[in-house]
Amino acid sequence: MKVSDLVKELNLTVFCGEENLDTVIKGGYTSDLLSDVMGHMEEGMLWITMQTHQNIVAVSTLKDAAAVLIVNGASPDEETLQKGKDEDIPLLGTSLSAFVISGKVYQLLQNG
Repeated sequence: MKVSDLVKELNLTVFCGEENLDTVIKGGYTSDLLSDVMGHMEEGMLWITMQTHQNIVAVSTLKDAAAVLIVNGASPDEETLQKGKDEDIPLLGTSLSAFVISGKVYQLLQNG
């Protein structure tokens, strides 16, 4: 499934990174602890987090994430948004909790 398909299926907000929405999602990882993500997330995964600071862009670039999905209706601050644009990282948003959106993403990735 491509990031663009996920955006459409789950009605996600795209904050930036529109040029990389054709990236294929290879799995998902839900965590708010940066060191945990650095140690366990694999290349091409969707990262689900409540974090909104610019370090999420640095970690997602380091781990070559497909996209970052920010939960609970939060938005990236201006510095994060600019860094996301500079690094061409899709930063997405949802009003749903990490628990709920993780389940929905899992179901979609399993089905296709």
